[in-house]
Amino acid sequence: MKNILVIGAGLSASTLIKYLLDHSDKYDWKVKVADIDEELALKKVNGNPNGSAIKFDAFNEQQCHKEVKKADLVISMLPAKMHIIVAKECIKQVTNMVTASYVSPEVKALDAEAKEAGVLLLNEIGVDPGIDHMSAMQLIDKIWDEGGELFSFRSYTGGLVAPKYDNNPWNYKFTWAPKNVVLAGQGTALLIVKGKYKHIPYHKLFTRIQRFNVLNYGEFEGYFNRNSLKYRSIYGLDNISTMVRGTLRRPGYSRTWNVLVQLGMTDDTYTLENSENMTYSDFTETFLRYKPDISVEDNVAEYVGVDAESAIMYRLRWLGLFDKNKKIGLKEATPAQILQNLLEEKWHFDKDDRDMIVMQHQFAYTREGKKERIISSMVVEGDDHIHTAMSKTVGLPVAIAAKLILEGKVGLTGVQIPTKKEIYQPVLKELEEYGITFIDEREAYEETLHY
Repeated sequence: MKNILVIGAGLSASTLIKYLLDHSDKYDWKVKVADIDEELALKKVNGNPNGSAIKFDAFNEQQCHKEVKKADLVISMLPAKMHIIVAKECIKQVTNMVTASYVSPEVKALDAEAKEAGVLLLNEIGVDPGIDHMSAMQLIDKIWDEGGELFSFRSYTGGLVAPKYDNNPWNYKFTWAPKNVVLAGQGTALLIVKGKYKHIPYHKLFTRIQRFNVLNYGEFEGYFNRNSLKYRSIYGLDNISTMVRGTLRRPGYSRTWNVLVQLGMTDDTYTLENSENMTYSDFTETFLRYKPDISVEDNVAEYVGVDAESAIMYRLRWLGLFDKNKKIGLKEATPAQILQNLLEEKWHFDKDDRDMIVMQHQFAYTREGKKERIISSMVVEGDDHIHTAMSKTVGLPVAIAAKLILEGKVGLTGVQIPTKKEIYQPVLKELEEYGITFIDEREAYEETLHY
């Protein structure tokens, strides 16, 4: 019998926990779900005789030590900054650990210690990061095996609402952490294009977009992620001349979001006095020139240089940013918090809605003197409000990797991500059984995008 400790029972853990419990008889697993909210953990176990639930506080050193000691494998679905607590304990107890989060500098620093202890700390095996790594490496290895030499790699991922439930002018609803969406892109995006380094500051990020089609789901646009350059070494592409990673949205989103950025509504560094008594119209007006002779709406259009009757202004009106009656009700709030409060109401993911994960890689390479391109696309829709596309694409790779580790099929130790064949091949193969698969299109290469 193998004991699995799952720490964190949030939405992204739903499909993970179901997979482990569904396979618990076959593989003789006992699955303990630990969460600060014991009732939530109990719901996820759903009465399965091979499952149990406990109230768990990762900051309680004694409890953390006790529970990790009992486990043959720990899966941490905690907030990213808390993984380090569990990782250190796993090394002490010589227990392997899996998480979907990015490798933090603190966890990365544990590499030598983990290797010395013979412990595997497998990170970045969710969707993005995770499926993006594995699917990219599978095709990169294939191109290399065919004698190809890569000179361009672009990759975009987005969590959106499924087409049937896409019923607002932004073509977007919150399917994951709202705060992360509001603060997305802050900093400078770094990429390389045809050997030229590009640095795109936050105030220009949402104007530098790419547009392309994904399978039969129509047109999407992508804005650049913060640092694409680090993925050159991750994928063994240190000499590649173009490396770009980005986030997908539907057309029109980025240009409208750019207005909010230009106004200053995404700033989370200061608070507004008397914010609880302000209306949303008052809030909007605080960022504008003093022009009492025109409406706030017209003032916005003039200030950011857009047509008052444009689709951009329509989206802003729909949000309620010009509402003179509705009070914000948040005391000493930052602009970003006020904006998030409004968006959570307007971009609410209703119980009958379904989400969608869209991912596309674009590989360009030379082979036998010819330039070729592979466009590899994945679209996954959620089953319901619990087993969402996000939950499936995050949880299933984690669960499958956990199974491989428990079966002794992964011989790695130290801090790892799933870019090696012994992990990505079996994980991607099993994901296909759950409808998580890529469709590859080959074509002659033609450079048409501008950066």
